[in-house]
Amino acid sequence: MTEEATPDPETDGATPETAAEAADDPEDPSPQPSVPEDGVESEESPETAPQPSVPDDVQKYDRFKKIEGGTYDRANEFLRDRTYITAREWAIARLCADFRTETGVEMTKIGENLPELVPFMTDTYTPQAVNQARHSFEEKVRKAGATFLYGAMCDFFTAEELDDVMYEATEVAKFLLEVEGVELSVEEELEAEDRISEVMRDVREHSAALRHDECPHCGGDLDGGESDGSGSTAEADD
Repeated sequence: MTEEATPDPETDGATPETAAEAADDPEDPSPQPSVPEDGVESEESPETAPQPSVPDDVQKYDRFKKIEGGTYDRANEFLRDRTYITAREWAIARLCADFRTETGVEMTKIGENLPELVPFMTDTYTPQAVNQARHSFEEKVRKAGATFLYGAMCDFFTAEELDDVMYEATEVAKFLLEVEGVELSVEEELEAEDRISEVMRDVREHSAALRHDECPHCGGDLDGGESDGSGSTAEADD
């Protein structure tokens, strides 16, 4: 079953399922675990209650195996020191990317099998709770992206400082991918770093063209194109 990935306002203010997840992001409403309707406990005993079967793709899912036995608090502490996202949002974002079909994200499957999919998540989620965490992740990425791009374009950082920022960000992102189970070769890492550096150089050069008519360093004309390297200044109008 697939669910549409749209924010559900009815989940705002829901009670978090664990004390650890309640404290991971005080400004973000936390989801609630799956509970029986109307708060009524089922009268079925564990022996008579039907046991849901685990889907094959859930059984074969091999992400997060490198932190088998890890705790939510530990994962959350690492993320909060280096990113704006929480462990809950990290896990849900990864699962939403992996369990996406042509019609949407399989939020019911993710929520019902969350403890089997992610070692440090101990409770099941409702589809609404999964969607809420997904939406929170998306909003934080958009805001962080705008903040970073402005910092890169406003000339606050020198070229060398911007390279340092990109290097640190890339290292954290690569580490998270490796923890998830992505294997990156040295060649792939170097290629990714080179491509990112090239993109950021282009961003810096084109943003300078937006801010200045002339290069503040050499006085050359800034028209969004590359300098010819001659160091000549722009000709004055007659």
